[in-house]
Amino acid sequence: MSGDTSAPVPLARAPVEAAVGASELLLDTWRTLDLDRVFADFSHHGYARLGHVLSPSGIALLAQRSDDLMMGRKRYADLFFQHDSPSGRYADLSYGKGWVGPSRHYRKLERLELDPLFRAWIENPLFERLARSHLGDAVSLYRAVLWNKAASAGTELPWHQDDGNFWGIDRRPSLQIWTAVDNAPLAAGCLRVLPGSHLAGLASPEGGTVQAHTLAQHEAQLKGEAIPVAAGESILIHNHLWHCSGRNATQAPRRALGISYLHAATRCLRRRRAPREFLRLFE
Repeated sequence: MSGDTSAPVPLARAPVEAAVGASELLLDTWRTLDLDRVFADFSHHGYARLGHVLSPSGIALLAQRSDDLMMGRKRYADLFFQHDSPSGRYADLSYGKGWVGPSRHYRKLERLELDPLFRAWIENPLFERLARSHLGDAVSLYRAVLWNKAASAGTELPWHQDDGNFWGIDRRPSLQIWTAVDNAPLAAGCLRVLPGSHLAGLASPEGGTVQAHTLAQHEAQLKGEAIPVAAGESILIHNHLWHCSGRNATQAPRRALGISYLHAATRCLRRRRAPREFLRLFE
């Protein structure tokens, strides 16, 4: 995940696709998940594994929808696209180009809440339970993103935190839920984290990419901990946890969904454009 921000999210609820609901996307085992264990891990380490929560049929549906969006078979006017750079270097990414035609090499697609299928996953009962437990009853959405590393490609994402001045909000975000749509082994550029790093807060007021001089102070720790996962697994991630990921060296795509939840009282502080209004969830 990175801290890129984008234009306001439309507030209208996407139309419901009656054929697909939470019961088809979510494994029923979510009902017995030990939230005390989850939040103890989350508090101590800055992340917590939820295990397999997306059903096999849900994996297939979200993988197909991801492909449909990247290939232009399904379109939304306000969907945000960013394509990978040919080099795979984060520093070489282009900004402001958006949709450049059908491609499986988009690095990210943002505003997934526009799509009814992704909206159903964003608001599934497990994530509602987690978000309300951590943030309170009133919850809104900062962003919902498809993070994509195409087969034998993808961007090498440097160590970063998902917060800071350029997020432009009036309080610190702390809850993200990351779900693997494909298998994400080490070779595919799985998440790598620095456990406990969230406890020190932001490395700089700007947030985002951790700067070189700060990295040098933590050089002995920067191998971090890899978190390989199978398709359908979800992870809670604190916004201040240092995390990164490598390129995909496998012959299969590595796609994941990242959802950032906020307390609904959060307000946008930006001045150059009209302030964002964050979409209220679970209503």
